[in-house]
Amino acid sequence: MRNLIRPVGVPAIFLLAFAAVVATQTASADDRDSVVITYKDGHHQSLSAAEIARIDLQAPAAIVYKDGHREKISTEEIERIEFSDSGMTAMTPSRSHFFGKWEVGEGNGSNFYIVLEENGNAKKSIGATHGTWTLVDGEARIAWDDGWHDVIRKVGSKHEKLAFEPGKSFSDSPSNVTAARNTQAKPI
Repeated sequence: MRNLIRPVGVPAIFLLAFAAVVATQTASADDRDSVVITYKDGHHQSLSAAEIARIDLQAPAAIVYKDGHREKISTEEIERIEFSDSGMTAMTPSRSHFFGKWEVGEGNGSNFYIVLEENGNAKKSIGATHGTWTLVDGEARIAWDDGWHDVIRKVGSKHEKLAFEPGKSFSDSPSNVTAARNTQAKPI
C-alpha cells in the first residue's frame, strides 16, 4: 500500500495545489500571476498562470496550455513548484516580478546596475560582482560575496533599494535607501 501512496500522493498534492491557484483566478486576473517550476539542477521555468489549463503529473507528465498545446515535463527532475496567489499579487510581487536588470543608487548620488537572474544568481556592476538572491515576503533579498546585502522592494507603484553594509542584518537599519528601476523593456 505504501508503494502506491507515494507515486499517487505526491502528484495528487501538486495537482490539488495547482487547481486551487487556477480556481482563484477570474477573467480579470492579473497576467503577472505565475507558476515557477524549480528543477533539481537549479534552473527555473516561469509560466503565466493565465495561459495554463492544467498540469498533468501522470506519465507522460505535461503542462497543458489553454490554447491546447502540451509541453512534456519530467516529474523526477522537479524540486518544487511555486504558485503566486492572485489575491496577494497586488500586495506582494511574485518572484518573477524581480527578474531582470535594475538601475539602483549607491547612496552617494551615483547609480549602478543589479541583475537578478531566474536561477537565483545576482550580478552587480560595482564591487564584488557576484551574489545570490531569494524572494522573502514579496521582496528580493540579495547577499553579495563582499558581505554587503541589498533588498529591492515595491513601494506603491515604484521600487526602492535598501543597502546593508557587512555585519548588518536585514532587520537592522539600512546604510542607505535609493530608488530602483527595472530597465527591462518587458513588463515586470
